[in-house]
Amino acid sequence: MIPNTAFDHKNAAILSVSAVEAQVPVTSDSIDEMLSPARKRLRLPKGTLQRVAGVYERRWWKDPENGWKQGAVIAAERAMASAGITREDIGILINASVSRQHLEPAMSAHIHAALGMPASCMNFDITNACLGFVNAMTLAAGLIDAGQIDYALIVGAEDVEEVQRRTIARLNDKNSTRQDFNNQFASLTLGSGAAAAVVGRFDKHPDGHRIVHTQTRAGTEHHELCIGNMDDMRTDTAGLLENGLELVTQTWRAAEESGREYSNKQWYITHQVSMVYTRAFAKAMGINPEIIPVTFPELGNIAAEAVPLTLALNQDRFAKGDELLLLGVGSGLNTAMMEVQW
Repeated sequence: MIPNTAFDHKNAAILSVSAVEAQVPVTSDSIDEMLSPARKRLRLPKGTLQRVAGVYERRWWKDPENGWKQGAVIAAERAMASAGITREDIGILINASVSRQHLEPAMSAHIHAALGMPASCMNFDITNACLGFVNAMTLAAGLIDAGQIDYALIVGAEDVEEVQRRTIARLNDKNSTRQDFNNQFASLTLGSGAAAAVVGRFDKHPDGHRIVHTQTRAGTEHHELCIGNMDDMRTDTAGLLENGLELVTQTWRAAEESGREYSNKQWYITHQVSMVYTRAFAKAMGINPEIIPVTFPELGNIAAEAVPLTLALNQDRFAKGDELLLLGVGSGLNTAMMEVQW
């Protein structure tokens, strides 16, 4: 076992997880129509998003200005209510969103204020591309094990409308090329949405879903494969798939060599990228695709919230005692795999 890559969690559990879907459906057919000038000039066929990525729809917020915050607040309130705890119980609030409207203050401050959290509740952001939510749960579990807090509220919301509108405008410019389309294709697969989870002490909540172990690995030599901001995201999709899958494979093998059992889980909750990625992961790891729930066809890639949102929307399918593996790869590259006993 490589030091600092494995985390054994002793007394932490997911007490609740909730999802909020953005309200406005935006089909890939409608994206094709918005891209009509680019498609005609570059001779691009219709249906590329569906055929290549398997994304048929994504969502935008009804309120472009405040929808993300409203989604985060609703998800957080639902998670706390489901866990049966109050705001005063929460020791730390972590915002794990990729999306942000500004650099300062932290987006957690907006959510903290909107929720009316007490002054005693610490808050900050964790940003690690699409891996931030899983990282936040790992940190929360460590703080609970250390006796620092009893409960953590992890929340995140993504708002992709602006980046997608600007991407479409750039691609429709007369100077854009097929290479520009390839580099910016991934940004058109994104979706808006929100998720929240409450992590608490397992000894106080034996019916909670115990967080057992987290395995991590970094491949930062590939940090330039996907670079984005809220105006633009450029991705080497082939390089990201190849090197991301290799990092997952290395992490998986290292975990099993150290005695973890990753091949016998009942469910695999993966980051929601595309059909290509999901099939490649299932084939490489020898996993039946039927036990990998997917949300990207209807909701797109909701960045850091893809894993918790998929977990929340499929939780009725899990039986008590089922073993789950939550895993994702974030631009950087970084990966994390979290074992959860339902």
